[in-house]
Amino acid sequence: MPDPGKSFTIPASAVPVADSGESSNPKPPEHGIALSLSGGGYRAMMFHAGAVIRLNECGILSKLQRISSVSGGSITAGALALAWLHLRFNGTGVADNLDELVIRPVRKLASHTIDIGSVLLGVLGPGTVADKIAHYYRKYLFGKSTLQDLPDHPRFVFNATNVQSKSLWRFSKAYMRDWRVGKVPNPKIELAIAVAASSAFPPVLSPVELDLKESDYETNSGAGLQRPPFTTQVVLTDGGVYDNLGLETVWKRYDTVLVSDAGGVYGAEEDPERDWFGHTHRVFDLIDNQVRSLRKRQVIDSFQNGSRQGCYWGIWTDIANYQLPSALNAPYQKTAVIAGTPTRLKALDSSSQEKLINWGYAVCDAALRRHFDPALPAPSAFPFPVGVG
Repeated sequence: MPDPGKSFTIPASAVPVADSGESSNPKPPEHGIALSLSGGGYRAMMFHAGAVIRLNECGILSKLQRISSVSGGSITAGALALAWLHLRFNGTGVADNLDELVIRPVRKLASHTIDIGSVLLGVLGPGTVADKIAHYYRKYLFGKSTLQDLPDHPRFVFNATNVQSKSLWRFSKAYMRDWRVGKVPNPKIELAIAVAASSAFPPVLSPVELDLKESDYETNSGAGLQRPPFTTQVVLTDGGVYDNLGLETVWKRYDTVLVSDAGGVYGAEEDPERDWFGHTHRVFDLIDNQVRSLRKRQVIDSFQNGSRQGCYWGIWTDIANYQLPSALNAPYQKTAVIAGTPTRLKALDSSSQEKLINWGYAVCDAALRRHFDPALPAPSAFPFPVGVG
């Protein structure tokens, strides 16, 4: 593991793509474990829930310094963040009430379709589609909790994309920030709105708009865009547009990074859709695939050259590739079916939820024991008896 107290050259693959104006000489990462959760609708929410269960069993969850998320991953992260101060961690760092406070609530949300109704109400009724999505998050998960109801430690960061500045907009308890627009300390934004912004998949669930005042910002905290309307009428879309692994805010800070990826894999199409909606959807898929591939390559290269520690697991991973004899029984022909769950906020039946949770649990376990801590004990069974199908 790199020693943060010593200077060393950071390989190019370990340095995130920097926005113009940011430091070209990043500091070595500090010691600490961080987790990033990708997007992917309810599919991602359930897959990441399984990973969180396994991280808790291993005593790793309680050691995290930061949880950074986008889109569907932000729903899981939001539920975990809101429950954190009420989790009962024992002497080994394992919370015995995780299922009650986190897993059951996200499963309750996953039992409701909220995207189609939100689109129709947003088009035909008052308010926007994003307003309706935030309403459902408020109703089923977060109530009227704000970012100030979250713990100071670990830091939860919910990432959205600022359509105006082309940069990442970060929501956390300590501050909201876009490095170009400025920093808003101690924001009282509702958690439901922050998660809605992070998961505002374009074009149907986007954008989320924040009405702020110039006085909300720290003086001279932005680089070139700290002025109206950038500061006062903030227009946001899904965090995955900028960083679909939720990686950047942890990668720039910590030397140990765990990456849970529930994103899609997009293959070749002989006869792609040509109508405006189908064609636009396909183009978004291609953009997502390219960004995800670049981020994933950055992660794997850095693990291999030793500039970062940690591990990566993905919903499309073949568990056999870990070559771990004690891995749970999750054959690829079954997990590929689970991975093909549509990227939507559409209700999932109980069996589908449990399979997604089990798969996230199993592949997280294999990645942890193969590449992070081989001394971790193997699990005896899946969280749910259904297995992976």
